[in-house]
Amino acid sequence: MKHLRSLVGKELESYFGSPMALIFLGVFLVFTLYTFFWVEAFFAGGLAELRGLFRWMPILLIFLISALTMRQWSEEQRSGTLETLLTLPVGSLTLVVAKFASVMIMVALALALTLPLPITVANLGNIDWGPVAAGYLATLLLSAAYVGLGLFASSRTDNQIVALIITVVVGGLLYFAGSTTATEFVPPAMADFLRAIGTDSRFQSIQRGVLDLRDLVYYLTLTGVFLTLNVLSVQSIRWSRGHDRVRQREILLSSLLIANLVLSNIWLHPLRFLRVDVTEQQEYSLSETTKTLLDSLVEPLKITGFFSAKTHPQLAPVVSGIADMLAEYDIAGGANVEVQVLDPTTDPDLELDATQTYGINPIPFQIEERYESAVRNSYFHVLIRYADQHIVLQVADLVKVTNDRDGTTNVQLDTLEYTLTRAIKQVVYGFQSVEAVLDSLGEPVTLSFLVTPGQLNEQANTDMELIIATGEELAASSGYFEFEVVNPDAEGARFPREMLINSWGLEPYPPSMVSPSDYYFHLVLDLAGELHLIFPRGGISRSSVRTVIDETIQRTQPGFLRTVGLWLPPNIPTQSILGQQLDPLASWNTVRSSLSSEFEVEVVDLESGPVGDHIDVLFLIAPQYMSEFSLFAIDQFLMRGGSLIVAASNFGIAPHPLSGDLSLTGTPLNLNEMLAHHGIVVEPLLVLDLQNTPFPVNIPRQVDNLTVSEYQALDYPFFVDIRSDAMEGNHPAVSGLPAITLNYASPITIDPERNAERDAVTLLYSSEDSWVTDVPDIQPNFEAYPDFGFDVAPEDVRKRHPLAVTVQGRFDSFFTDRPNPWLEEGAVPPEDAEGLLTEFNVIESSPLDTRLAVIGSAEFLDDLILDLMRILVQDQVTNNLRFVQNLVDWSQEDVELLSIRARGNTIRLLKPLTQQEQIRFEVLNYVVALLALIVIAGIWRWRSTNQIPLDADPGERML
Repeated sequence: MKHLRSLVGKELESYFGSPMALIFLGVFLVFTLYTFFWVEAFFAGGLAELRGLFRWMPILLIFLISALTMRQWSEEQRSGTLETLLTLPVGSLTLVVAKFASVMIMVALALALTLPLPITVANLGNIDWGPVAAGYLATLLLSAAYVGLGLFASSRTDNQIVALIITVVVGGLLYFAGSTTATEFVPPAMADFLRAIGTDSRFQSIQRGVLDLRDLVYYLTLTGVFLTLNVLSVQSIRWSRGHDRVRQREILLSSLLIANLVLSNIWLHPLRFLRVDVTEQQEYSLSETTKTLLDSLVEPLKITGFFSAKTHPQLAPVVSGIADMLAEYDIAGGANVEVQVLDPTTDPDLELDATQTYGINPIPFQIEERYESAVRNSYFHVLIRYADQHIVLQVADLVKVTNDRDGTTNVQLDTLEYTLTRAIKQVVYGFQSVEAVLDSLGEPVTLSFLVTPGQLNEQANTDMELIIATGEELAASSGYFEFEVVNPDAEGARFPREMLINSWGLEPYPPSMVSPSDYYFHLVLDLAGELHLIFPRGGISRSSVRTVIDETIQRTQPGFLRTVGLWLPPNIPTQSILGQQLDPLASWNTVRSSLSSEFEVEVVDLESGPVGDHIDVLFLIAPQYMSEFSLFAIDQFLMRGGSLIVAASNFGIAPHPLSGDLSLTGTPLNLNEMLAHHGIVVEPLLVLDLQNTPFPVNIPRQVDNLTVSEYQALDYPFFVDIRSDAMEGNHPAVSGLPAITLNYASPITIDPERNAERDAVTLLYSSEDSWVTDVPDIQPNFEAYPDFGFDVAPEDVRKRHPLAVTVQGRFDSFFTDRPNPWLEEGAVPPEDAEGLLTEFNVIESSPLDTRLAVIGSAEFLDDLILDLMRILVQDQVTNNLRFVQNLVDWSQEDVELLSIRARGNTIRLLKPLTQQEQIRFEVLNYVVALLALIVIAGIWRWRSTNQIPLDADPGERML
């Protein structure tokens, strides 16, 4: 060990005794800082992460480590000092390890000088330190492999330039081996092999935050192989002609060591579970929700991945990620789960079965061949089967495609665990028969028919007998279903009227033609203590009663595919000042598509009658032009216990009648009166905020005779940027969301008196630097306001404003003291209204756990606005859509799935910074790096000039 320290010191002295060390450290810092702040555009990306630092490391290290190692043995050979080293009383292994350690110390010192970058990011955002630590570990492992390669190359020649070229070429080949550039043009089996030996593909796996034993062993193997060859190369110089047996023995031992290192990688390759997820939220590990679901399976769950070997080049790398995740399900599920990954193109029978039985067909992908474009048809599906039910996931379900600022297309897995677990829940719970659901509950389900039979008319009595007969029939057919008839007014009733009103919030129907006095005619289903008020559709019959009971039981299961009733405003064109028709700007295809990827979506018509019982959540976007019939349908849906989400302000985008540019027009929210009845007011104002998402402005620029369009970011206070510190962090609807942008938002006021007995939560606020206006002038005026383009309110006026709220509890009907519009003269009820007893009678109160959410903006979901934001900030668009999906999950109490989605959707954003602040932090890192170099040079200079020579033995003097 003493000799080793001396040798390492000698090597470091040779580095710092010349400008080489400072040149290496300086070049390393210049390159990393330049790529981080300029090439990767750290501040423009707005993410609190260090991927921009590590992305270029595999290439940078090839060149820098080649320069560090090229002289290690070559210079010794050229100058003749190698023979002197070999005469020392130390082995070849010690010599090699000393040179290896000295280079690694230089690399570690260079990496240590980049630590101000993660410290800076941590001060500007909520950084995840797991991937940061993993990134530095991956860099050290990769460096060790390159150092071993460089030392071996240097030991084979006395020419430093030749050693440099050999290291760069071999290191470059290892880097490009696993890249898409290499794998695109080789057979699939060879592509998998190349990805397995590629240094970059392994590096990316570690730096994302997953420490896979296979990746660690791979880098240690590379290092071990090259160091073994280096030792063998140095030792060969000591061999003489009379040492053939020694030569053969050492070559054999080295070969066996290298073979064992390689075989260890081959043995470990199938073992996908030997890994540790070091991300803060365990983003790459199965959640307890998924594990609990898999443990509860009573029948085998079969998951089959259908992936063609020849697929789109950008999809090929993510197949291994999907296979790894499926392996996690296989391990967690044990005997309950069977996982396979197959290529249907290699087995005609398998391909025929996939097509005919499950409707799985190859997907055509447009690809660029070497000399032409082509279409490649390939499979990219996951089939999930449980009993006789199945679901198929395709490309759009499994991956997310984004574009970088430079136009590069990125393909990555999109909340894969959430997608798989949600699909499993659907086939396990959502599609089970009612009998199977009842058996799995373990306790009886009780249907209570609450009825006051005394003064019902003849038709009502007939319907009452039908309901009783159906309930008794169901109770007789299942041991887990109970039926009872309860008269709340009877003496000693199990559910007296007072209890129904005070504890359940269940009011009787008011007097009508059905009964001259108020009466109960309610069906209440008790599922594990949760009460569900149900209403047969299309009149009272055995089939309608049975259907609504079955649907209610199934919908309460956690995997049932919820149905969202989506109401969209009519497309009403406007006119220009010259009388020309202008098409409306507003459209909502993106949010509709986003909801459809997670739920069943049905566009509803509120004018034609009540909202169907199969609708779980009613989502109103920009509600306007609503008649009393629509308001009545909304009100009664809420009174039945349905969940209501409203996205609305008092303004909407429209083309300007003169210029045709984007403008705002007042759109009075005629739902406001109903919302005010429930204690929520969407104010007729607009919120402006200094903390905002920029607006992309197209600036034409002339290059020679060509006009080039460029986008510049304009501070735009109407695009309110809401960060996590302005969200109700404990609410599941905003769980895991780092930011949301509300565009052209109106403030919301909650009436504390009306919501005193309900749980009212303000989800979103603007920042403390926001203010309001009632003037919808959204175009900047730099002539009047040169600094900002808008009139900024004084600081003492600015404050935060509520922009989204949720309310949970019991609601009273808006139509309690208003006439039922369907009973008004001239009203034409829908065709299926005949025989309905309750559809057109007013339900005056809702269940106690009814949920209502109101967002003070509809434009944050508008296609045009989302497209504008997507130009500069793709993540903000994703966050807006996730927020809506989260609200739907919250409204249906599917919080477990919501938590999985949040784990897979962790986007960590930087806090808002002005341009001056960005420049200040960037310059600070440059200054710190320069000072660090000066300090290192000063310390070494002081150490060299003040070092006191010590007596040494002759062997050490030779060092």
